[in-house]
Amino acid sequence: MKITTAENDIQEILYSEETIKARVVELAKQLSVDYNGLDPLFVCVLKGASFFYADLCRLMSCRIFMDFIAVSSYESNAKSTGVVRIIKDLDKNITGKHVLIVEDIIDTGLTLAYLKDLLGARKPASVKTISLLQKDIPRPREIHPDYLGFRMGSQFVVGYGLDYSDYYRNLPYIGILKPETYS
Repeated sequence: MKITTAENDIQEILYSEETIKARVVELAKQLSVDYNGLDPLFVCVLKGASFFYADLCRLMSCRIFMDFIAVSSYESNAKSTGVVRIIKDLDKNITGKHVLIVEDIIDTGLTLAYLKDLLGARKPASVKTISLLQKDIPRPREIHPDYLGFRMGSQFVVGYGLDYSDYYRNLPYIGILKPETYS
């Protein structure tokens, strides 16, 4: 009997667990300085950013508030539908708060652009963004995060919260998924 493991579906590791940890430490140090005394609200974009968000928040040396939002622009495959919909909205009022949207990956940019517009309309003191990954590809609407972990190519990646059909989120690294797995 063949045992199926997530590792069997990975073509190559793009960012190791150690590389990710080191970059998250760097980002947390910068954010701790930039947000010192501002009591920012860190908003996790569920589910993909959850690992990044948890690690980042634990490393912050200034006070922060935490909240979660769930949106989707994907179906059960690797292609965006192009339509962003809210699945779970914020619990907190963000008027007058410094908000940092914590995203896992900028692919088409539609989700992050939508969230910046949505949250910006709620009259926060500021809205900034951080993304662990950004694909270097053309986008319908150009958007750049204020803070970025890594730039990457157009590969389909999983792990460290990123998924394909809700699989692979639990991998401690970010790997390129074999094309035959999602084709």
